[in-house]
Amino acid sequence: MKNIFIIALTFFQLSMAQNYPKKLFNLYDAVKDTSFTTIRFKQSHLVERINIYENKLKGIMKLEKVGYSGEGREINLIHIGNGKTKVFLWSQMHGDEPTATMALMDILSYFASNQNQKEVKAILQKTTLLILPMINPDGAERFQRRSVHGIDINRDALALQTSEANILKNVRDKYNPKFGFNLHDQDPWNTAGQNGDVSTIALLTPAYNFEKSTNAVRKRAKHVAAEIVDILNSFIKGKIARYNDDFEPRAFGDNIQKWGTSTVLIESGGYPNDPNKMFIRKLNFVAILTSINSIATEKYTETQISKYESLPENKNLLYDIIIKNITQTFMNSTIKSVKVDIGINITQTENSEKVVVQKATIENKGDLRTYKTFRVIDAKGKKVDNSKLKLNSEINMEEFLKQFN
Repeated sequence: MKNIFIIALTFFQLSMAQNYPKKLFNLYDAVKDTSFTTIRFKQSHLVERINIYENKLKGIMKLEKVGYSGEGREINLIHIGNGKTKVFLWSQMHGDEPTATMALMDILSYFASNQNQKEVKAILQKTTLLILPMINPDGAERFQRRSVHGIDINRDALALQTSEANILKNVRDKYNPKFGFNLHDQDPWNTAGQNGDVSTIALLTPAYNFEKSTNAVRKRAKHVAAEIVDILNSFIKGKIARYNDDFEPRAFGDNIQKWGTSTVLIESGGYPNDPNKMFIRKLNFVAILTSINSIATEKYTETQISKYESLPENKNLLYDIIIKNITQTFMNSTIKSVKVDIGINITQTENSEKVVVQKATIENKGDLRTYKTFRVIDAKGKKVDNSKLKLNSEINMEEFLKQFN
């Protein structure tokens, strides 16, 4: 009878753990920070929201000034919880990679209204979260990847030329966290494997040496990454990839793993009809919160590493639009025409009036049968002069597509 009770209790606990991601997913719209409606926001807005949450989370959350950016913007470290296990989360090292930053604000919003919820209590009692939500505020101001001095902060872990890199290393060294979450955005045109779907989320437990060895630190990270795979499979199965794990001796993720913090990289990629990554932001919210709860309860240790290691590799094999079967014509050539496909990507940019507009560019031309796309158009052999199909040329999509109607 006792054994039956233990089995039933274990099944109940497992069921509850599996339900937590779905519960978060379903209540997300009610708890998210609604002030973030686009991927383009500046540090001033972020600071305003952080100050609001500090007031709502008195006794739970505090701010620590840890330095200034290249242009003198104050950077603060958020402390949440009082637990023994320290978890370090850093985002927007690249100024144009804000998806996880929004998700971190969603997490603060969730904590503010759910302090008595049992999973939140477990996180606050068992862990201390150390959060740098925007390491590169100068880059965010311009929506650019690099620092104001033109340096990729994620390749400055050894030289430490930027103030932002020094801040990141100093925080890691001061608190020596057991776990780390390195939060980034990747191109939305990657696929989960050679023949897979769009890579909405790519995961990596960075290597700490050229041999790609796995010690106890990296093994812990692989367990956490496997837990994230379990979580996300409920929502985007087939759209999760494994990022390339070649050792990069200048990168922060690789070095923070080397310095003893079990680190997982989360790269937010693409999803159909989600240019501002609001759905991917939601996935980050669910994955980060649930995996931190798993760290708090040590459930992650039970998740098989193979779930992470068996993920398909991240591949750059996707276009927003592929127009196939175009007859490309030539005026002054012995070959008068060839059949080609063209791959077009659409990005957001600011015009001279600082209005965000879409820009379409011809990225590839030729036989694109091995590539994936969100939208395919069959030109059915319609003729187009070579001069109108130049690589890397910007096109007016509306006018361009009229010739294939």
